[in-house]
Amino acid sequence: MKTALITGANRSIGLETARRLAGKGYFVYLGSRDLSKGNEVVDLLKREGLGTVEALQIDVSDSESILAAREIVRQKSGGLDILINNAGISGGFPQTPSQMDTDTIRRVFDTNFFGTIQVTQIFLELLKKSDTPRIVNVTSGLASLTLHSDPTWQYHAFKGAAYGPSKTALNAFTVALAYELRETAFKINAVDPGFTATDFNQHRGTGKIDDAADFIIKYALIGNDGPTGKFFSKDLNGEGDESPW
Repeated sequence: MKTALITGANRSIGLETARRLAGKGYFVYLGSRDLSKGNEVVDLLKREGLGTVEALQIDVSDSESILAAREIVRQKSGGLDILINNAGISGGFPQTPSQMDTDTIRRVFDTNFFGTIQVTQIFLELLKKSDTPRIVNVTSGLASLTLHSDPTWQYHAFKGAAYGPSKTALNAFTVALAYELRETAFKINAVDPGFTATDFNQHRGTGKIDDAADFIIKYALIGNDGPTGKFFSKDLNGEGDESPW
């Protein structure tokens, strides 16, 4: 059975992505900083008839937590086929660049950027055991510097010092890693599920969680002839398209 790990999967888009992958026959490690919350979600999914799920305690800003999680996956599954780096924080809004506390900016980067790098690097050896290794780095349309420079863009005014820049940095890492592994079976992409109504944005988003999860899964399950090192956004053209950097 193929396996997947989703960080930040105990609610919202991460949870729905876990639900759908389990429904497609994957064994899903449902990453959660709080193991008790992860177990509650696993119980829910099992009541829905999805038995191939297991909660995994993982705090992406804590390397010891990530190492411990890797050992659990190694012992139980031997390898990993899909890694979806979904965990992230906003840092709160507004994020006025001239005034935002640098400690808060660092905290956002520790989770959204450095945390994702840590998880990816630590799990890479297990992903290399797969015939079809896939990495999806969940990003944001707010990462696009090109769109931020376009005054006609619908989110042109949504600028800040922490969240968007942390995702811009994540996109850059995605490109670099995809290039490094370009001669392998890896497919590594940055995927923006769109402005989705979740707890993350106090449900102000316009998109649906189901659609966001489907968009992420599309790139988690791409074939061997699929893209790598690209940035895709659900918000573009209504259906999703490659986003400008």
